Amino acid sequence: MTKRRIFAGEKLKAIRAAHDLRQSEMADRLGISVSYLSQIEHDDRPLTPALLESLARQFPLDWEEVEEDATTRRLAALREASADPLFANPLSTEQLARIAEQQPALSDQFIALHQAYLHAGQRLQIVDEALSADNAGGARLPWEEVRDWFHNAGNYVDVLDRAAEKLALTLAGSAPTPAIEGLELYLRNALSVSLIYAGNSGLRDYDPTMGHLVIDQSQPTESQRFQLAHQLAALALRDEISQVVETAKLRTPASRQLLSIGLANYAAGALLMPYARFRDEARAVRHDIDRLRQRFGVSFEQACHRLSTLQRPAARGVPFFFCRVDMAGNITKRHSATRLQFARFGGACPLWIVHEAVAIPDRILVQLAETPDGVRYVSMAKGLVKPSGSYARQPRRYAVALGCEIEHAREFIYADGLAQTAATPIGVSCRLCPRPDCDQRAFPPSDRDIKVDPDRRGVVPYRIG
Repeated sequence: MTKRRIFAGEKLKAIRAAHDLRQSEMADRLGISVSYLSQIEHDDRPLTPALLESLARQFPLDWEEVEEDATTRRLAALREASADPLFANPLSTEQLARIAEQQPALSDQFIALHQAYLHAGQRLQIVDEALSADNAGGARLPWEEVRDWFHNAGNYVDVLDRAAEKLALTLAGSAPTPAIEGLELYLRNALSVSLIYAGNSGLRDYDPTMGHLVIDQSQPTESQRFQLAHQLAALALRDEISQVVETAKLRTPASRQLLSIGLANYAAGALLMPYARFRDEARAVRHDIDRLRQRFGVSFEQACHRLSTLQRPAARGVPFFFCRVDMAGNITKRHSATRLQFARFGGACPLWIVHEAVAIPDRILVQLAETPDGVRYVSMAKGLVKPSGSYARQPRRYAVALGCEIEHAREFIYADGLAQTAATPIGVSCRLCPRPDCDQRAFPPSDRDIKVDPDRRGVVPYRIG
């Protein structure tokens, strides 16, 4: 088989210009000489498998490897599988390239075996769900079913995202985001909605018969704006939302209604933070949440959540995990585009920084953490207080967390300085965590035996077999 050589000089020059790198700086990142880089940029030399690997690693948001043929696709899958921390000594890129080309059947079996290993871990998590769920027969509640739908969709809904982005550009013009006055005007003129701001009406109260919308004036401005965007999206993008709901195959009417609400919320976020503009700005400020929040007039949580949805094909953002945790430790929102998966029914690892953040509002905490599979993550967490608008009602207190795998640390401002710190060993939940020596363990792992010695007592009254 003749391998097709890949020349990508113009693409490399574009990446270097986008990052404002000199040739010497680019060459250092790729581990090659300046003269070699110059030859590649002038298409005098093709890209080698090692350089393809280095480009994908050093510039993950810019470099999208061209799927040339079955061997190239096989190499990409083989490289991903062999990079699993399960393997102490991964093979080199050159070795993987030879295996993919010379042993395709063996490569495919190895890839399938690794996929089976990952699925086994997912099945173990299902066991944890069954142990933790408080539902009769383990059936999912409508809220859980909708949450799982968004997770399985990758937290990105293309038809809605693009429709909301198109509408946003119409309303905002050259501004980064539609102004609150523009949202009000569109609701009144284009959608024939009468609008008032009043108190004690709930966050948002819409009468579809009268076409009348009431927004709670005690909310912060960014919350009022989000409620306006929600109602605008629910009406203007009704057909797109209905199309997604009809194809979702949810079990109950309540699930379908909740999904409609969730999709309107998703569209509201896409309307206020249009995909291309938000992604470009996020990269420019290295995902500094406060700067994004001010630029787009949204809340801290809204900006974090939107970052976790930037998974449009051919224009992906950093793969983040995002979650919201309440005072009791329950995970009330969650999504992960990384290898990190959350405990689905609370019980998250107490060593994770998000639990400390709940108790310390308006302060950003950062952490370098390592999961049992050896993957390291940099994460940011912030405790938030949402005012109730009345002394008679308690404000809502919770924390949000946003993080990514350490390979994206250059793109994440909160990772600065963390590489020199010791990584905190965390797990998904105690029932899934294999660590035998954790002082914070609440339960033994569900797939391991325990040993009890009445004459010896450690932090917990058992040892893990």
